[in-house]
This record gives sequence, structure tokens and C-alpha cells, in this order.
Amino acid sequence: MNNLEEAFVGSTEGHCLEDMRAILDAGLSPQSVIRGRSLINWLTEMYSRSDRFSDCLRFLLERGAPLDDPAIAPVLLNDAEAIASAVRAKQLFLEQRTALVSAFTPLIGASLLHVAAEYGNLKAARALLELGADVNSIAAIDEFGLNGHTPLFHTVNSSFNRSEPIMRLLLEAGARVDIRLAGITWGKGFEWETTCFDATPLSYCQMGLLPQFHRREQDIDGNIRQLLEAAKRRVPPLENVPNRYLNPIKGDRAKP
Repeated sequence: MNNLEEAFVGSTEGHCLEDMRAILDAGLSPQSVIRGRSLINWLTEMYSRSDRFSDCLRFLLERGAPLDDPAIAPVLLNDAEAIASAVRAKQLFLEQRTALVSAFTPLIGASLLHVAAEYGNLKAARALLELGADVNSIAAIDEFGLNGHTPLFHTVNSSFNRSEPIMRLLLEAGARVDIRLAGITWGKGFEWETTCFDATPLSYCQMGLLPQFHRREQDIDGNIRQLLEAAKRRVPPLENVPNRYLNPIKGDRAKP
């Protein structure tokens, strides 16, 4: 990569719009392909999730950067009005399926609601549900029988718990918590790729406690409680959060 390309990739990590604008103004072409990825693919495939994502994407689109599937732009932009307009123009808009690469929960053969859930785009998720999207739509199943997950799976262990409000929205809309998958591959193709077998929304939530997931124990604990309540199961006292063994005080560590 040259200096501008390297700087652009760095700007996608923190969703830094000011840096992106400066880099393109300095001469990086919006049609650039960096290590086999377009500029927008660098943005969508990066692990960061924030409110700034939509601003960065809008900027790149305005500069003429190509989006592989323009139909999903309203969802990635978290634009409820644009989603409603798309549905009015074409009812089958709600049946769109994606082939996005995801740093976390897979988006291959996923619905637009899966996409909104993965990126934590609450306005988009709410609009899709109000317009008739299936809260329990199923993503593609691979040749090993893995995946086939619903949008709920994208919300139970999200980065910085960004998708927790969408988890609550989906549960209120009737998202099933009793679905059991043969397995789901998290971070497919990335260094942190992990296959979780016999996955339910609850067990997949707990996978957030694995070190490669980098999720806060308190967030996972809160999500577990909500899922148990939604399943009408008793919620036992979960008292050792954060885990005292993993978070010793003043150098003290309990013996295993």
C-alpha cells in the first residue's frame, strides 16, 4: 500500500470522516482498490461499529465510491425514510439478501434486518420491522450445515454492546429465543474466526466471554438476563460479574 492507501485503511478503523475527506482530497481515487477491496468494502468489513459509520459511508458514496449492492445503502445509512421509499417503490425490497463480508456474525444470505442488527442501526431496524420484515428470517446455511441464524444472533454479543437496543426491539417483536443451530462461524476469514457449535441466542451470547470476542462481562451478563426473561425462564443470581478470578483486586487471585 502507498501512504494514502495506508492512511485510508487506518481511517476506517475509527470511522474518522475528517481523515477520509483529507485523504481523498489529497488524491486517493474513490474507485481505488486496496489489497483487493474497494474503499467502501474496507469500511463495511472493518470491525468498528459506531454512529459515525453512516456519515463515512454517505461521504464515500457522494464522492462516487462504488457499493457492491446499492440496494442495501438505506440500511447501512440508517435512513428510515429511504427504507420506506424503497419499499413503496418495490415491495420486494424487504426480500433482499446480502453477500456482505462481516467481521463478526455472518451476513451471507442475510436479510436487511440482519444487516441493521449487525451494524447497530436502530432506526433502520425499527423501520424494517414496521414495514413488515420477518423478525425471524434465516440467513444462509453453508455446506457444513452452519449458520442459518436470525437477526437476533447479531445483537447478543455486539461490539461495545451497540446492538443491545435492537436486541430488545427484536425480542418485543417476537424474535425466537429457542432457535438452535448446528453451529455458527463468527468472524469468518478473519484472524479471530471462531466456530460455535450447537448455538442458541443464549449460548452465542455467552461466547462474548471468549477472549477473542473482546466483549464486556457486564454487557454479556445483562444480555443473558434479558434473553432468559424473554424465554420465560427463571433468572438465577449471577453474582460473580465481573469475574473475580479474571479481575483480581490488588494482585489477589483466587485459586482455581
